[in-house]
Formats: sequence, C-alpha cells, structure tokens
Amino acid sequence: MPTNPFPFAGLTDPEVTASRVRYGGNTIEDRTGGTFWPAVKGAVLEPMFLLLLATSIIYFVLGERMEAYFMAGAIILVSTISIYQDSRSRRALSALRAYSAAQATVIRNNAVIKVPVEDVVVGDHAVADEGSLLAADGVIVQSNDASVNESILTGESFAIARHVEDPLFKGTQLVSGLAVYRVTAVGRDTRLGRIGASLATIDPPPTPLERQISRFVRNMALVGVVVFLAVWAVAYLRTGSLLDSLLSGLTMAMSILPEEIPVAFATFMALGAWRLARQGVIVKRATTVETLGSATVICTDKTGTITQNRMSLAQLYVHATGRTVGPEVPGEAGSELIAMAMWASEPVPFDPMEKALHTAYAATQADRRAEFRMVHEYPLGGHPPMMTHVFANATGERIFACKGAPERVLRQSDLKNADRAAARAQVEALAGQGLRVLAVAEARWEDKEVPSDQEAFTLDFLGLVAFNDPPKPNIAEVFAQFQDAGIAVKIITGDNALTTGAIAQQIHFNGAGHMIDGQELMALDDDAMRNTVHEKNIFTRMFPEAKLRVIRALQADGQVVAMTGDGVNDGPALKAAHIGIAMGERGSELAKEAASLVLVNDDLGRMVDAVAMGRRIYSNLKKAIQYIISIHIPIILTVSLPLFLGWVYPDIFTPLHVIFLELIMGPTCSIVYENEPLERDGMLRPPRPLTFTFLTWKEVSVSIWQGLVIALGTLGAYRLSVHWGHPEELVRTMVFSTLVMANIALTLVDRSFTASVIDTIRHRNVLLRGMLLLTLALLAVLLYVPPVRDLFHLASPSGAQLGTAALIGSGSVLWFEGWKWSRRRRMRNG
Repeated sequence: MPTNPFPFAGLTDPEVTASRVRYGGNTIEDRTGGTFWPAVKGAVLEPMFLLLLATSIIYFVLGERMEAYFMAGAIILVSTISIYQDSRSRRALSALRAYSAAQATVIRNNAVIKVPVEDVVVGDHAVADEGSLLAADGVIVQSNDASVNESILTGESFAIARHVEDPLFKGTQLVSGLAVYRVTAVGRDTRLGRIGASLATIDPPPTPLERQISRFVRNMALVGVVVFLAVWAVAYLRTGSLLDSLLSGLTMAMSILPEEIPVAFATFMALGAWRLARQGVIVKRATTVETLGSATVICTDKTGTITQNRMSLAQLYVHATGRTVGPEVPGEAGSELIAMAMWASEPVPFDPMEKALHTAYAATQADRRAEFRMVHEYPLGGHPPMMTHVFANATGERIFACKGAPERVLRQSDLKNADRAAARAQVEALAGQGLRVLAVAEARWEDKEVPSDQEAFTLDFLGLVAFNDPPKPNIAEVFAQFQDAGIAVKIITGDNALTTGAIAQQIHFNGAGHMIDGQELMALDDDAMRNTVHEKNIFTRMFPEAKLRVIRALQADGQVVAMTGDGVNDGPALKAAHIGIAMGERGSELAKEAASLVLVNDDLGRMVDAVAMGRRIYSNLKKAIQYIISIHIPIILTVSLPLFLGWVYPDIFTPLHVIFLELIMGPTCSIVYENEPLERDGMLRPPRPLTFTFLTWKEVSVSIWQGLVIALGTLGAYRLSVHWGHPEELVRTMVFSTLVMANIALTLVDRSFTASVIDTIRHRNVLLRGMLLLTLALLAVLLYVPPVRDLFHLASPSGAQLGTAALIGSGSVLWFEGWKWSRRRRMRNG
C-alpha cells in the first residue's frame, strides 16, 4: 500500500523523531534483559556448580591445593559452558522474536507504510483493517463499520462497534471493517501498559515433554541424594575421615546428577525454532517444535495455500446479455457489472480479488470513486457468505453493492426460475474450469435508514465475475511429501465444490471426487462425523463452526492436527488445532495471534521442512538423553561398587575424574547431537503418536543395557588390572581410559538406533568430529603430561595397555551394532 488513499498526510520524519523523544517508544516491558547476566545467574544456581564449589572448599581445607585449584578451574569451565549454552539458547529466542515482530500500518509523509509496532509514536495515524491487533491507544478519525474485540482488557469476547471519536486501545483486535486512528498513547502509557496485562508477561504452562523431562531429572536428583548419603556413610565407617568420606559422597552425587538433560532440552528447542525461522517458519513458542514431528493430519485452505493467490479477472457472465465475455472489452452491461463488483469491495483493497476488480474498473470506465464515500458496510458473513457496501455522494445518490457466493446471492435475487437455472449453469461451467466465481448484485432499498441485516435486501442480479488462481507449481510435490511422511492432507475451503474439485484434479489430489460441504457436515451426528472426516478429503463451503467441528472430530480420533488459515474466521480453528499455521503475507494479525507458527512466504512446502525439523529435533534429543543415561550408569557403578564391595582400591575415581567426564558429556549431548542431521528415513517413518511418553520403557531399557555392559567392561578392566598386579595409579588409568574410549564409541553408535555406525559415519557433523578429537587430545594430556597426570593420580600406560583399554571400552559398546542389525532385519521382514 505505497500510496495514500486516506485524507491524512500523517507525521513527517522529524515529527516522528520528536514524538519519540517526548513520549518514548511503544514497548511495555523488556523481559529479555540481555542474554549474559540471566545465564550467569542460572549457572551459579545449578546443582553441579554447588557440588563443585563444595568439593573445592573441602580440598582447600584438606590442604590439597592443586586439586582445589583444579576444581576452582572446573567451576569456571563448567559455568562458562553453561553460560555459553544458555546464552546460545537465549540469542536464538531473541532472534526468533525479531523474526516474528509484529508490524503496524501507519500514514507518514503522505504515504501508507508498515513499521514495527514498537516504532509507532504518539501522533501517528495508524490504519487497522479486519483482523489487525491495535498497535497503540488512539482515537478513531475514520471508521468503516469498525468493530473491536476488547477481551484482553475487559474479559468480554463479543465485538463492540466503534465510530469516529471513539477510543481504541493497544492489544485489542479489530474484528471487522476498517479504522484509521490517531495515536494518543504508546508503551507503558497505554491502558494495557498501565494495568500490566501484556501477554508477554504470561508464562505458558509446561508441555508434556517438559513435564516428563523435569520429572525424570527430579527423580534422579532424589536418587542422587539417597546414594550420596549412603556412600558418605559407608566411606566414613571405613575410613573414619569426615572430609574424605564427604569427597566420596560428592563424587557419587556428581556422577548421578543428569544436569545435562534440561540444558540439552532448552538448547534443542531454542535452536530448532531459530533454524526454522531462518527457513521462513516462525515458531511463536520454541516448544511447539516438539509437536511438529507428531502431526498426522494437515488441514489446508485452498486459496493462497494450494493456489498462488494471484487473482486475475478471467471472465464475466453478464446477466443482461446472457453472454460470457472477457474483462478487457466487457461492453456497457459488463462495465456496470465490474463497477458494482468494485463498489462491493473495500475502498482500500487488501484482498487479491478486490484488487483485481479495482484495476479492471479503472481500466474500463470513468473513475467515480472520489465522488463517493462508504456510509455503511455489511461485512462478509452468512452461510455461504455475502457482503454489501453502501456508498453515497454529496448529491444524495446512493449505491447498494453486493457480492458473494453465487448460491447466496441467487437465493436473495428476484430472478425467474429459468434465469436462476441459467445462472447456476454458468456458475458450474466457470467453476468447472477451476475459476473462483463470485456473484454480483445491486440491492434495492428506498428508505433513508438502512436495515440492520443485509438479508433484508432484495437483489438485482447483475452477473458473475470469475477469477483465475492457478495452483502453485510445487504443491503436488508437497502433498506427495506429506503422504510419504504418513501425514494425511485434507482441503478445507470456503470455495464451492466445483472450483475446488477442478483445482484438486489439476494437482492430482487423492479423493478429488469425494467432497462434502459445510451445511451437510453440520447436519451429521457425532458418529457419522467421525466416519466422514476419515472418508472425505475435501470440505467445501466451510464456515468457522464447521472448520472447528472437523478439527475437534479429528482430535477426538487421536489425530495430531495441523491447520492452515489466514482470516479472522479461521481464528477458532487455528487456536484449537495442535499446530495452527498462519500465512505471513496474506494472514490477518488475528490469525497470526491465534496460530502457533507462521509461514513467512505462505509456502506450504515450508511445513514439510518444519515437520522434518520437528522429527529431527525430537529424534536427536532422544539420542542425547539415551546417551546420557547410558554413560552415567558406568560412572555411577564405577564410583560406588568398589566402595560398597570393599575392593582393594575403593576410591578409584575422585571428583576430578568425574568432572572431566562431565565436561566431555555436556557438550556432546547438547551441542554435538543437536547438530546431527535427520536420518535418511526420518521423513518416511510414521508420525509419533502424541500420547507416547518421551522415552518408552523399551527405549530406557536399551540405554540401561548399554550402560550396564559398559560398566561391565570398565569394572572388568579394573579387576583385570588388579589381577595383573598393577599399582593403584595404573589400575585407575586403565579404568579411566576404558571409560573414555567407551564414551567415544557410544557417541558414534548412538547417532542412530537403526542405521549402522558405518552408515552414520558418513553423515556430516563437524562438531562431532571436533569433539571426539578434543576428547582424545585431552586424554593424551592427562596420561602423558606429568604435572596433569600426577594431579589426576594416573600413570602413563604402554601402547599395549592403552590398546587393551581401547579394545575393552569399544567392545563394551560395539556389541550394540549386532542389536541394530537384528532390528533392521526384523523391520525388513515387516
């Protein structure tokens, strides 16, 4: 909307700057506070930080200063990693907010432009059309039948009519019509700002996945407390030293606490949402990502989603002549048809069809738009829908222009039966070509006061306008990708069956011949409804209540439903769907507010990317957590069993060894696994049922078995070294090296629970290779650099000894490749 059709010039750039200086910006509250200090606060309050701090203090008290300094350094390093990961997540979420920042339409420098909502200033003339969220408080200076939903302030959800000089408030929604309002207050000075009711201050409840992970971590922490006390007591009874036994207990607590899991969850979700935003999919809440991989049905609109939404006026059926003509040379009656269709459109058109009508009007006849002003608007409504505009000029001449669904307009027209049948035949002929068809009429009304409802009008049918809106070139491929991923596609549209069926046939859509319309649908009982939503793939002449009922019926059947929409009337269905998808270019602000994600370029193909990302993140998060479970078990058993069983070297691991392993595991699970690509068959697997727990007992048991076998190998290395007569330092070295080698092998093996390690090694993941090389380098430093080796109470093993540790460590993991081979074989056999 680059030009200015309104009688307001708006502020100039210097006036905007002066207003911002005087009254401030249009923000209510900044809750981000940067990314660094919140991350520091979170790191300091982490249980692992407190455990390290207590351990460092005990080492200082015992006079073991090198160990104390190392633990102090470990505190800094662990906190740095935690701060980095937290800041990385916060930066990703900040970038996501920037991607999804709302915009407002304002008049400045005598032009209509879009600016970020926070750039609106006092004195601006802002424009709100149907579905807009109001950017600031103001006073209406022009109203075209505007009505506003003020439920965010009042709690009442019904729409209230607003006229010139009436107030408007930030955060409320324009439900119908159009309003230009002069901004009188911004930011904290608005009513919303004064009562502190910003939606940004409302924390959403945790998702099922968040609750499951929190419950798992809490239970592990409780187990850790119990085992910590047990280890402390047993060690004290054996040694009689309070501080030494406390060190043993703290070592055990460090080995049990799975603090990597919540960090990994936050990192995966935030970075996943950020990656999607870069691909043109704005996820309004990061945890929505977890639902994407579970989608089983996608309900899609036709116009602008399946089709290009590039409406061009293709043909006219002129009732006065009984002929179908092109819009280029319509003749006198055809020009009257175009004019009436234009008057029935918004004065400042946003819809592509209305833009096409305004263009055709300007190209075919003398322009009289400046003479008239709209005095009343009946917004699009009814089943099927129709809209009527009333215009008047200074001489008292009035125009009552109506357009809408042909069956609705014909129903209200005073045509003879033969003429009505001929018009319906033309509708079928035009719609059969895949054209979008609207009927146009002039309403008759003599009284000065207009009726309260457009149903009161008797209509003079003028003809039909048909628009060409071809399918998007990639839409057939997109639907095929959904089908391959096990996701059913259902077309839910307000258009008629003939047009929708023709478009469906053009894209070879499955079920193009099996349709049902909204009125038929609403007449079904619940049992019939459940069968219908299974059997039918195309739903035509749908209205909000019918769309919502389809969504509810699918959900009641256990389906995870994604729903696309762009208009105000799509709000209830978008809100009800598990995944509400609004269109970024043509979607109303109300639809974007109701949806859980926004397709920036209105490209449904991006939903394939979004589903793939959801499956990738969910799969990689499971791998990361299964890795954490598997590697924690041998650490726990290696720390506890020598003490409980009274082996010759009960303190085989100290806090130094455990924290080294923790420093390896943290980045591995939350950074390396997050960077893993989607497995080759990731989009060929059926969707994950939303009712499934995050980790089933079968999956947990697999990880437990992995951990137990690694523990068997690690403790086997212990007993073997003792049997060979190695001193304590060399025994510790063999055990420690075996566990590090097992960790490396586990990292590689758990990249997939179906594909072999030979296949996954070819997957590109630079972070994985870097982390494994860093682990080997650090192990070499610990074993062969004397000051570091002595600090860790290790010995420098021979090549044969290190090879033995590597063989035992890798062997305790690589058996799992046989399990995966057996699983692949079972899958191939059905």
